[in-house]
Amino acid sequence: MIDFKNPEFVKLKEAPNAFNSELMPLLVDGEQIISSYKSIRDGVAFTNKRIFVINIQGMTGKKKDITSLPFSKVQAFSTETAGVLDMDSELELWFSGLGKVKLEFAGNTDIGKICKLISDLVL
Repeated sequence: MIDFKNPEFVKLKEAPNAFNSELMPLLVDGEQIISSYKSIRDGVAFTNKRIFVINIQGMTGKKKDITSLPFSKVQAFSTETAGVLDMDSELELWFSGLGKVKLEFAGNTDIGKICKLISDLVL
């Protein structure tokens, strides 16, 4: 499992369809992948029901850890947008039973789009 307490999660960049083959078998009826973000190997995908965090492991990358974080368990979230010297955006989510999850995105990521998605699905 990804160490969610590690503040140095690699910066994520938008990568449409990056994890579709891994995630499609896990989707429930009516669930759709809305957006995907990828670092060098790992990534995050947002659906209309949850967030998947994908951790690619091992030398070959065949071993994968996929964590499902349902929007129904989100208690709060906050964002920090990119600035002049700080070129990344951050998203922090608090889940009941898990605690804080921090995701760091490349500075050119539309973090507002992600916040709107979360707001639409949580509120």
